[in-house]
Amino acid sequence: MPERILLAIVVFNNRSSWTPQDEAAEMTELIHSCGGQVVHTVFCKAMPPTASHLITKGKVEEIQGFCALGGVDCVILGSDLKGVQQRNLEEDFGVKTIDRTQLILEIFARNAQSLEGKMQVELAQLQYRLPRLVGHGQEMSRLGGGIGTSGPGETKLEVDRRRIAERITKLKKDLQQVTQSRQIKRKKRQEQQVPTAALVGYTNAGKSTLLNALTDAAARTHEGLFTTLDPLSRQTFLPDHRKVVFTDTVGFMHDLPHGLIEAFKATLEEVRQADFLLHVMDISNSNYRHFYSSVNAVLDELGVLDKPTVLVLNKIDQLEDQKRLREFDTHPLVAAVSALKGQNIQSLLLTLEEALSQGTKEIDVVLATNRMDLVNLAYAQGQVLNVDYAPNGIHLKAILSTKTAGLITKEKL
Repeated sequence: MPERILLAIVVFNNRSSWTPQDEAAEMTELIHSCGGQVVHTVFCKAMPPTASHLITKGKVEEIQGFCALGGVDCVILGSDLKGVQQRNLEEDFGVKTIDRTQLILEIFARNAQSLEGKMQVELAQLQYRLPRLVGHGQEMSRLGGGIGTSGPGETKLEVDRRRIAERITKLKKDLQQVTQSRQIKRKKRQEQQVPTAALVGYTNAGKSTLLNALTDAAARTHEGLFTTLDPLSRQTFLPDHRKVVFTDTVGFMHDLPHGLIEAFKATLEEVRQADFLLHVMDISNSNYRHFYSSVNAVLDELGVLDKPTVLVLNKIDQLEDQKRLREFDTHPLVAAVSALKGQNIQSLLLTLEEALSQGTKEIDVVLATNRMDLVNLAYAQGQVLNVDYAPNGIHLKAILSTKTAGLITKEKL
């Protein structure tokens, strides 16, 4: 039997472009992803938020009434709670009470498959828990003195805090090793002059399905939120025979908790290091504009919003209003596809070719024999078509970015 949830949406003044109904719909989807069932939805105004409960006394009493009648296993608030607020609300409601970030972390914990994914989720959970660790009466104040101590020792609360802090340090160190391993693999790809594309988008936009359509990756797909937590890289060839590596990444969402971005730094580094992005959008969803803006907000936080991007309007097989496709005609690189049905995938590949060709220039120059540094630069940053070494100079033919081409051409004989 699914867990019965009372959903409380906290309404703030001018908080975002999302309506309370939008937030309720997204929270309901998150709850369904955890196997819960929303039995009541309450909208609570917080003007201003109260320090003890976040929401007003009247709304606390209203939710108390629902819980007293039975049929509610858990109260979930659509906003983040401070530790004291969560404790007070749980005591008043008499049932388990959690906030939005805890719900998202629960979904992440259920979907984590690899050791890396589990470490990232645990790190996020501990970073969330540490500042909210508070005492609960005498049982949290037991003394831990003993032989060799000059004082009463640590309280249980202090021990808990120390152990969590130590575990956070250990997880960060282990994830740093993962980052270094990725850097080695990334360096090998760069040495082989293979361009990389990171698939980004709102959770459940169809990124993994698109990766499968582009590369036959057989990545796990599921109709739910945050199915993909671990980056998966696969390569394919474009119609012009250029090789490209695609990397699937964790999905984004509206107001993504900062702690998740911090914990998934190793994974999101793939987005920062990619040559260009594929922004996959579920164009069939009625909230597609909100999703587009939310993804761009996360990309901006990662510092990659200006990276060359192909906008992929996915799920056109479920689209009823074709006018939506025309809204993005001004985007420089856009393709409308159905990853699930394999529709227009060839057109997308041609758009990817165009993305790779933008901002590049073919050069055919002769360099001094002592300028191997420029040849190495061409190998590192572009596609070398031919190199001939002769006594009178180095004949280099390559496709490079406009900037690198200018630097090398300036040194030609």
